[in-house]
Amino acid sequence: MKHIFFFALAFCLQYSYGQKNYTAEINAYQTNYVNTHEVVKEKDKKYFSFFAIDSNYRVNAVFEKITDTIGFTMKTSGNSTNHYFKYGKISFIIKGAMLHLFVYQSKDLMKSKDYADYLFVPFTDLTTGNKTYGSGRYLDFTIPQIDNDTLLIDFNKSYNPYCAYSTEYHCPIPPKENLLPIGINAGEMNFGKAHH
Repeated sequence: MKHIFFFALAFCLQYSYGQKNYTAEINAYQTNYVNTHEVVKEKDKKYFSFFAIDSNYRVNAVFEKITDTIGFTMKTSGNSTNHYFKYGKISFIIKGAMLHLFVYQSKDLMKSKDYADYLFVPFTDLTTGNKTYGSGRYLDFTIPQIDNDTLLIDFNKSYNPYCAYSTEYHCPIPPKENLLPIGINAGEMNFGKAHH
């Protein structure tokens, strides 16, 4: 019953949120993302590309906590690896499809004062390698954003890893368990300039 309630709540929130205000919010988010990007320099910022803003990709997910004391090694785009723990699982509905993603916590960042509550959701979908970056995209959150076993996720804020812009970076590759069986036509698309 709890899941039915939360999905009904997500449906209501989706349609009660003003589209005009939402579009302005995401436009501001994307502008700030481009302007403050640490890797892409000013002359190349024109190559950023995003899907049309779609509030159907802003949903409330049911969060289920996972107790993981062992963790696992997540591969990267280079020769390095990173150690992560499964922190939880989120379940949500987009365009009628029931979907799930795992939420991870970095072993290294857990030791950092500034990033101790940082959560990481790398994912791939049916746009990966076509409309979007071939190694997947990312979402991130903080633990306090989880409220009463719900987490607001917005794929319009999904973004590319740094290795999408430069071969100098080794970025985590989303585990196969985080492959979504639909196309997420929201958020950042392929960067319009080849690696240099």
